[in-house]
Amino acid sequence: MIPSRFVGRDAARARFGARVDRLATFLSESDPLADAVVLALAALPPGEGFRLFSECAAKGVDAVPLAPDALRAFFHETEQTPAWFDPVRAERGRRVFLRYGPLAGIVLGGRSLILGYVSPAGNKPLVFSGRLAAQAPRRLAETGRFVQAIAEPHGTDVGAEGYQITLKVRIMHAQVRRMIELSGKWRPAEWGRPINQHDMAGTTLLFSLAVIDGLRSLGARIDRQEADDYVHLWRVIGRLMGVSAELLPACEADAIALAEVIAATQAPPDDDARALTSALLRVPHEEATTPIERLLARPRAALGGAVTRHLLGAELADELGVPSTPLSAALPLLRGVTRARELVHAIAPGRRERAVDAGLAYWRGVVARALRGRPTGFQPPEGLRGVPRPGPA
Repeated sequence: MIPSRFVGRDAARARFGARVDRLATFLSESDPLADAVVLALAALPPGEGFRLFSECAAKGVDAVPLAPDALRAFFHETEQTPAWFDPVRAERGRRVFLRYGPLAGIVLGGRSLILGYVSPAGNKPLVFSGRLAAQAPRRLAETGRFVQAIAEPHGTDVGAEGYQITLKVRIMHAQVRRMIELSGKWRPAEWGRPINQHDMAGTTLLFSLAVIDGLRSLGARIDRQEADDYVHLWRVIGRLMGVSAELLPACEADAIALAEVIAATQAPPDDDARALTSALLRVPHEEATTPIERLLARPRAALGGAVTRHLLGAELADELGVPSTPLSAALPLLRGVTRARELVHAIAPGRRERAVDAGLAYWRGVVARALRGRPTGFQPPEGLRGVPRPGPA
C-alpha cells in the first residue's frame, strides 16, 4: 500500500509516467545493511558496538577480527569502489563547492536544511528525535562538521575522516529508525518507514542540486559540467549513506528529474515544518553567549531570514512562516558582489584556485568556532526526545 503522504499521484503520473509509482515504493524501504548493524551492536555491551564500528570505519573491517557478521557485510559493501566512480570528477565537484566558501554555507543553512523540513512526513524523524528543536546550534555545528570533512582532499576515500563520519551518520539514522518503530507511535500507513529510501534520496538532492540552485540564485556561475561533477560527488556520498543506486542521480539533469517527481507528490508544510524552520532561524540567538554576540544576534537572524526567504521563494517562505524584512533590499548587492567575483575569476584563473583554499579554511574555521572544542563523535542516540504534532500528514 502506498502511504497517504504520497499526494497528487494522478497528476504526477500524467507528467512523469511510471516513474511516479516506482518512486512511491521507496517510501516503504529502509537500509537493510545499516539496520542489521544496529541490531548487532545492540547485542554487545554498552559502548563496545560503536567502538568496533568506529574501528572498522577507520582501519577497514578486515583489520578488526572481532567484527560481527553484520559489520562485515556492511563494510564489505561500502569499501567497494563502484564502476561508475570517477575520482577526477569527484575532486572537481569538491572544488566547486569550496570555491564559494561562506556563500555555500549561507545556501546550506538558508535553503538546503530548511527544504529538508518541508515535507510533513519527511520531517517526522527529526520531530521524534527532538534534536533540532532542543539542540539547534549543536545540530547545525555537526552538519557543518560533516560537510567540512567530506570537502577535505580525498575526504570520501575509504578510511578518510569524511568517509568515517558519513558512515556514522548512516548508523545514527538506522538507530533512530529502530527506536521510532519500537516506540509504537509511528504511523506507517501515512508516513511510510522512518528515514526511508525516498527521503534519503531527497536528502542527497538537498546537499547537491539545492546547493547548485541556491548558489546560482545568489550570482554564482556554475556551468553544466561543474554541476554534473558536484552531483557526482554527492552520488558517492549518497551511496555511502545507503541510498539505493536507482535513486542516485548521475548528473544535474537526473537530479532535476528526481526532484520534480518528489515535489509533485509532496504535501504542503505543516506546523512541525514551521517549528523546525523557526528553530533554525533562531540559532544566532541560541548560540550567543557574550554581550557582543547577543547584541549582534538580532541583525544576524534578520539577515539570515532575508536570505532564506530569497532562497526559498516568497510562496514557500510564507508557508514556513519566514517573514518579509527590509533587509531583503540588500540581496541585489550580494548578487552583484558574487557576479563581480566570478568575473575576476574568469579573467584570473589563479584567483579561482586560491578561492578553493580559502573556502576550505573557511569551513575549518567556522566548524571550530561552532563546536567550541566540544567533540563530535556522531554516536547513535540512546533515546527519543520529541513527539510529533497530531494531524494529517
